[in-house]
Order: sequence, then C-alpha cells, then structure tokens
Amino acid sequence: MTSTARKVPRVLARSAQAAIAAAAVADAFRAAAVRNHYLHHTDASLDRSGFISVIFVYLMTLAILLFLVWLARSRRTAQELSPSASVPGRGWTIGAWFTPVVNFVVPRQVVLDIGRASSASWEEKRDTALVNLWWVAWITHALVLAVAGRVAPGSMVFLVVAEALMIAAAVLVGLVIERITALQSAALGATVPVTPLAQA
Repeated sequence: MTSTARKVPRVLARSAQAAIAAAAVADAFRAAAVRNHYLHHTDASLDRSGFISVIFVYLMTLAILLFLVWLARSRRTAQELSPSASVPGRGWTIGAWFTPVVNFVVPRQVVLDIGRASSASWEEKRDTALVNLWWVAWITHALVLAVAGRVAPGSMVFLVVAEALMIAAAVLVGLVIERITALQSAALGATVPVTPLAQA
C-alpha cells in the first residue's frame, strides 16, 4: 500500500452527493416547467422553463464532474489498496461514460470493480444489489425520457415516472458513494493489501 492512499476524499464524496441531490430536485422543477410550457404556450412559461432548464444544466454538469472526479480518486485508492485486483484503467473509468452503447453497460461494471477492490468487507450480495438498483433506475429513467419524447410529450404519467426514477437513482448513487468511501476509509487502516473478491 502506498502513502498516497492514506486519505479518502470525504469532502469530495459529500460534494458529489450534494450536487447529485440538487440536480435531481432541479430536474423535477425543470420537467414540470417544460410540461407547463408544452400545455400553455406563453412568454412567461417559456422564460420560466428556460431559466429552470439552465439551472438544471449547470447543476447536472457540476454533479457529473464531481462524481467522475470522486470515481477516479476512488479507482486510484482501490488500486493501491488491492494491486492485484482487476481495476479499470484511469482513462476507461471516465471514458466508458461517454462511449455510445458502452455507456449503457460498462460504467456499472467499473463501479463494481472499484467497490470489490476497495475492501474485503465488500458484501457481494448486498453491495452488488445496491449498485444494480442504482444502475437500473438510472438507465430506466433515460429510456422513459426517450420514449416520452417520442410517444407522449407532456404526459403527466411519464413525467412522474421519469422523475421518480431520477430521484431514486440520485438517492441510490449517493448510497453507493457512501458505501465505497466508507469501505476505503476502513481499509486504509489495514497493514496488508486487500484480497480481491471473486467476481460474480
């Protein structure tokens, strides 16, 4: 274990969690404002939906940035804690999120690999289920938005489902961040590298 792995970025983790929560709340207001403008085309509704959408874009950009920085730092710490574990490279840890088609599958595996390499205390059944629930909520949210935009723009049902999934994904990824950060913090007190768990 190298000396650079002695500090877990808790402030970064908290900042990412806060930004993700704020973006999820802003998205709910954005969706409601956009639907209102779709149903009632006025200058006021256009200004309101535009303003809230800009705020959402800023918050979402910040949330994505902080999450990816946290993920990159966690990957480095996991690699130092468990040098023999299968941990994705630095470029792939970030790049997988922006590669079409790949970004529907690989980022989940990246997070799982980092979690497994972070600590022998990773609970394969419970912790993997947490990551899977987050990923299903996030991907389903994206799919619902895509379908709604094509078949039922302005639908209240689609809006409620999409925003419920967005909030669920935000809560779940916050728990994933908390779990991996806590595991790494505890593992840093070990005197030997973490023994990697067998992947399911």
